[in-house]
Amino acid sequence: MASQQKRAAAFRRLHQGSKILLLANCWDAGSARLTESLGARAVATTSAGVAWALGYPDGDKLPLDLLVTAVERITRAVALPLSVDMEGGYGKTPKAVGAAVGRIIAAGAVGMNIEDGSGSPDLLCRKIAQVKQTAKRKRVDFFVNARTDIYLRGLVPEAKRVAETLARAKRYRDAGADGLFVPGLTDPAAIRTIASEAGLPLNLLAWQGLAPAAELEKLGVRRLSAGSGIAEAAWGRAAKLAKDFLRDGESNPLSEGAMEYGEINALVKGQ
Repeated sequence: MASQQKRAAAFRRLHQGSKILLLANCWDAGSARLTESLGARAVATTSAGVAWALGYPDGDKLPLDLLVTAVERITRAVALPLSVDMEGGYGKTPKAVGAAVGRIIAAGAVGMNIEDGSGSPDLLCRKIAQVKQTAKRKRVDFFVNARTDIYLRGLVPEAKRVAETLARAKRYRDAGADGLFVPGLTDPAAIRTIASEAGLPLNLLAWQGLAPAAELEKLGVRRLSAGSGIAEAAWGRAAKLAKDFLRDGESNPLSEGAMEYGEINALVKGQ
């Protein structure tokens, strides 16, 4: 528990400095260990990547038991703080979400993403409040990153998106949220306004047309996530290699750009 508390404190500090936190989202213990070895300061899962790796589609379809097992495997493999993308919270009611998060905390996580999607902000507020109560009982300073899909889903007309995002940010902050995640937000002026007025560390998602991390840092962004991007790229590369191999059986392309067997084995040895 002491180690988990230290990781929780470290994760919170990563949102409080002037340097932007970059999260190259992982999907299993191996990808988490690889990310750690490359100098990451924390690891975070992508819900899509985890679901795909286990044979399920993204979108609250993965059984909770499988997510818990995945979290246990990641926290065994890495020493860094782990935040888990829990989509809608793996429960339709606040009580169910609290129970699910209790299992994630027990598995070693120190933070989570939870989203409003196209659902009611009121419901997400109740879920956040329940999560914070659960974390308090577990005696873990659990970081709740509230995701709003105003931009991602185009929930309101463009002219109203900044105001609606800030309104939801206030409600989620009052409910106990520790961070604000706004995927799909790319406009520098809107980013600056939301970052300065939300009252929560702003997290953005890697996106076509989004400014580089150094510029986002100047705009006040505290966290930038790769999301499912790295997992998608890995699937794309694997699909091409497999397709070409099944077509012609050529061996040489398999080694192009690959990590060596011994390097990978040493990376995970004893973890």
